Parts: sequence; structure tokens; C-alpha cells
Amino acid sequence: MKKVIALGLIAATAIALTGCTDSDASSPSDSTDGDLRQVRVAALPITETAALWGGIKAGIFAKRGLNVEVLPAQGGAQAIPALLNGDIDFAIGQPFGPFRADLQDLGVVVIGNYASSYAEGDDINAVVASAKSGITRPAELAGRRVAVNSLGAAGDVTIMAAVEKDGGDPATIKFVEVAFPDAPAQLEAGNIDAAWVPEPFVTQLRSRGDTFIVAPYQAVVPGLTTLTTITTKERTESDAKLVDDFAAAMKETLQWAQDPANEAAVRQAIKDNLQLPEPVADSVKLPEFGWDLDRTSLQTLAELAQKYKVLDKQPNLDRLIQQK
Repeated sequence: MKKVIALGLIAATAIALTGCTDSDASSPSDSTDGDLRQVRVAALPITETAALWGGIKAGIFAKRGLNVEVLPAQGGAQAIPALLNGDIDFAIGQPFGPFRADLQDLGVVVIGNYASSYAEGDDINAVVASAKSGITRPAELAGRRVAVNSLGAAGDVTIMAAVEKDGGDPATIKFVEVAFPDAPAQLEAGNIDAAWVPEPFVTQLRSRGDTFIVAPYQAVVPGLTTLTTITTKERTESDAKLVDDFAAAMKETLQWAQDPANEAAVRQAIKDNLQLPEPVADSVKLPEFGWDLDRTSLQTLAELAQKYKVLDKQPNLDRLIQQK
């Protein structure tokens, strides 16, 4: 088993549900804003969420009678309790949240994709090594300190697979949990040897002389599903109209976000919702947006997770995946 080192504190509160008090008389999805139905969605405060923010601003959800409130979440796994409690209606996050929820038979279902990596060309993330480390290829990450933003998810799983594919021993990697914005400083200080980061950090690190090592998604599962849309099985049965309306709006939103004609609006959503310098917001690599799930991609990811002992067993994808 790989050694895990912690660099800093993990937030005790993973999702902020503002305005939710004991005096709330109804569930979030029952409240209305005029003729619109209130819907709460947990999503990561990252550039990928620009599609959702942009779709809301473009009126795509309102057209289907929905007033969507986006609540910040640390990840899909942390949003699961809020989903089960009815504090939120939907969540967008990495596949490992619903994977683990299914292994506990919690009644969580994946109703659609959200974003995927690129099968070729520049990908949305990469492992970059400190120039001082001397690392030049994936196999050389064995025995070294490698940062990921969240332990036990797609980052470390695909890195281990990429290292093994290149002839290295993945069991000897020392994974370190470091938030993406903190990775450059940790690399420079020598606290880690390499970091798995998205843009704009890949470009930032390479421009200062650090070494691009591998895009692990492309090396292992090209076009990997990175973010999914989840809810509960109970909600799909008790409130089928809400789920169908939200799914239809999400599908249209992701098609809208993928259209080059709307790129400026998507990037404006980044500027409106994240504190990024304007040049970064204008150039950051966006993912492949799309609603249709790639089951093969998810199956491969789950199999790798079990192989590397990140998951004890396989989730039941027949039960978990309920494409809308």
C-alpha cells in the first residue's frame, strides 16, 4: 500500500449550504421564485462549473421553470450527505463520490455526464515535476512525493496506472494531498517532487522551468469522464418531473457550453464567479462538455481503483448509472 502524507488541514465542512436553517418549512425543491421552482445544486468552485453558471445566466433553466442556486462543494463525495438529507437536489462531482455511495447502497444515482478529458491534444490536467527533482518520465515518480488535490480519486488512480504502464512501481508513490493553488509553492519549497494540476497551473509551472511528465487521463483512459451529475434514486421516483426538467436543461446547457459561438459567455461566467486574473480566465483550458455518459470510461476507472486498492470492490453500474 502506498504511503500517504498530509500537508495541511482538510476542511471539516465540505459544503456550504447558506440560508438553510431549522426553521425552513419545506424542502429546497418545493420552494418557488415566482413561477420558477427553486433547485439547489452543489458544484465545485472551479472553471468547469462555468458551463452551469453560464447556462443559468443564458436562461436555459428558467425556460424549463427552474431557478437554480449553485452551492460550493469540495467534491462529489462531500455532497452525498446533503443529497441524502434533501438539503440539495443535485450535485456535480468526480465519479468516486457516487462509486463509494453505491458500494454502501445509499441510493445515489448518476443521471448524466458533465465534463470529460480530451482523448488527444492538450488535456485538462497533467503531472508536472520540479526541475530540481530530476524526474523526466512517469516511471520515475515511483518512490517520490506526488501531490493530488484529493486522495483516493481519479488523480492518484490514473497516476498509478501511468507509472506502472511506464515500468515503475505504483505502490511506492508517496501521495500528498495538496490543494491545486498551493501546489506551485509546495513544489518550489521542495515539500513535494511532482504535482497533478489542471490549467492554469500546468502552464504556470512549465513556464518557470518545471517539467511536464504525463497527462495521466490520456495515458490511461483517453476521454475519461471527469465530472458527473448525480441525485438520489428516491428523487427520480418521487419527483420525476423535476429530474426530467433538470436533466433536459443540463443537456441543453452542456451543448450550449460546447458550442464555440458561446465560448466568450462561458469564459465570462468564470470571471463573474471565480477570482481569476482576466488573462487566465480567457486562456484556461476548458473540458469537453457533454451530457451522455461513457459507461466504458467509468467501468475502466472503477476497475483501476479496485486494482490499486482505492476501492474494495466494484460499484454496481447497472444500479448506479441511470442516464436521463
